[in-house]
Amino acid sequence: MSENEAKQEQESYYDEYQNFSFHPKNILLILLLISLTGLFLSLSAAFVYSRVQNNQPPVRLPNIFLFNTLILLGSSATMIWAKRSYRADHTLNYQRALVATMLLSVVFMILQYIGWQTLFRQDIFIHSSNSASYLYVISGLHFAHVIGGLPFLGVFLWRARYEMKEPVTVLVYFSDPEKRLRLRLLTIYWHFLDGLWIYLVLFFWINYLIR
Repeated sequence: MSENEAKQEQESYYDEYQNFSFHPKNILLILLLISLTGLFLSLSAAFVYSRVQNNQPPVRLPNIFLFNTLILLGSSATMIWAKRSYRADHTLNYQRALVATMLLSVVFMILQYIGWQTLFRQDIFIHSSNSASYLYVISGLHFAHVIGGLPFLGVFLWRARYEMKEPVTVLVYFSDPEKRLRLRLLTIYWHFLDGLWIYLVLFFWINYLIR
């Protein structure tokens, strides 16, 4: 390997768009995920402490919350599809994947609202007990972070439709390292929300089983 080739390889290795140690957006995402992890772990610990101290029975999750896990897994899969389509320069599949992710996210939010309505019909409200309060607050916070990701998906879809009309604009779009970085960060964020939801469902389900 020549000296120039070695230098180019080293420079590509430390590319700020590929290495999480450098680019400010990478650092911001890491800090966001760390803070969200700390927040939900703290709420989980507070839920367990409050339940033990007050000797209150846990609230049983509506079955639709379990089904919603599949919806989020599907949205993670479509984000992977979008990322792979981007790398393959496949315009139509890239746009379809973004649309599918948005639709699945909307379905998730609708089903979660239906799940809350199921609890209402069982006379379980946010003020009914500490267990119910934590369930509504924790699931509501996750709901809010899903909503927070939708505008970013919308921006990606809008740009994909209006900035990829001709071969030249398509080439420019797919070769932009900034867009590639943003798509990767959004994909990681979506996977995090998926993993967080799975954790929350398991957490409340296990708490319901341990009485």
